Order: sequence, then C-alpha cells, then structure tokens
Amino acid sequence: MNPTASYTLTILVPVYNEQEGLPALEERLAAYLTKCPVKACVLFVNDGSTDLSGARILEACTRHTDFFYIEFARNRGLSAALKAGFDHAESELCGYIDADLQTAPEDFDLLLPWAGEYELVTGIRVGRKDSVWKRLQSRIANGWRRLFTHDGVSDTGCPLKLIRTGLARRLPLFDGMHRFLPALVQLEGGRVKPIPVRHFPRTAGKSKYHLWNRLWRPFVDCFAFRWMKSRHISYLVAQTNLD
Repeated sequence: MNPTASYTLTILVPVYNEQEGLPALEERLAAYLTKCPVKACVLFVNDGSTDLSGARILEACTRHTDFFYIEFARNRGLSAALKAGFDHAESELCGYIDADLQTAPEDFDLLLPWAGEYELVTGIRVGRKDSVWKRLQSRIANGWRRLFTHDGVSDTGCPLKLIRTGLARRLPLFDGMHRFLPALVQLEGGRVKPIPVRHFPRTAGKSKYHLWNRLWRPFVDCFAFRWMKSRHISYLVAQTNLD
C-alpha cells in the first residue's frame, strides 16, 4: 500500500542541487507536520541532483516516518517533478513548496481553509525579497501569461500551492506547464483562490532560473498553452449504466 494514502495532505518538495539548504528544510518541515491542521506527509522529488541532495534526502527519510522520496534517474525539470509527485501521491490534497525556503511551510495554514471550496489555492508573494532585476523579469513574464490565459492570478510563480490530487492528475502537464497551473485548473473546470503569503530571501544554494527560463521560455509556452486550450476536450455525461 502506498503510505501517502493514509494522509490528507502530501507536501511535494522538488529538489535539484539544494544540499546546503536541506538540513534547515528538514527541520522546518518536520516541525510543521506536528502542527499542521490535517494529517500531512512530505514527498521529496529528487530531480536528478548531482550534489549530495540525494544522500541528504535519504538520511532525512530515515529520521522521519512521515518523509518519503522519489528519485529521478536524471534531471527532468520542475514540471516533471510535480507530475511525478501528483502521480505518486494518494492523499486527497497535494501541496507544493520549493526547497529554498523562500516561502514558509507554516503558510500552508493560510491555504488549507480554502481547500474545500477551491480546487487550487495558490500563494501570492507579498513583499518579495528578490532582487529588482528578478522581480522585473517575473512581472514581465506574469504579464505575458495573463494576456494569454486570463487566469486572474498575478503570481503563478509562487512556490506555495495546494491542489486536489484527483484534479492534479488530470492536468495536461508538460515541460514548462508548472507556470500555468491556475489556467490549467480552470481549463478543467476547477476554481482557483489566490492567497497572500510571506516571502523570504534565499539563504542557501543558488537559484536555478535566469533570463532564458524566466522570460523567453514562458513567452514561448504561452503559445503552447493557447494551442492546447483551443483543442481542449470537454464533455458532460448525460446518462450511463456503468454506475
């Protein structure tokens, strides 16, 4: 039996070369699980790290019975890591947080009250602690995305989200589509609730994003989303004898 089935919430943590920050992340997540309003576990997705991240994840999982992991054979990117998490989690809800602790596990408490009413509850970073250049790139990328998707969300890049697992598995995820989660949920008929959350400076490791994958790739992906939306299949069953 998949152990995540006995939990209400599985917190997905994609990891790629974050060895310096993993001890602090382990401590924060372990402490949060003891206070979380619902029964929760952590599922690390090691995205083909080439440093000591994999070893440190394994050590953390031996110390905490509510910690689990998936390890990729090689690096496949954030969208693939999230999809693997959605595919392997059997809890009612999936959460998502980055390994860099620029968002706080404790802020899942702000999202959870809305989980019964909305299929996706997504954080909106308030008072971002990134550089001016990084904030400008994100603002431009979010502007392009909103122009194409009309999803009504100002910050899809926020790495703090809560989604119903059943819906998450139906999303047509492919490389780069993690930026379009609100629009994809809406495409499947789901409701989205943005919630302001805290943001903190990165204290360990290095950002994996740069001008190419923060601006140009999202711009190109907007056209992929528009193509997919124009061909999206939707139907409503009026009657069946299968039940």
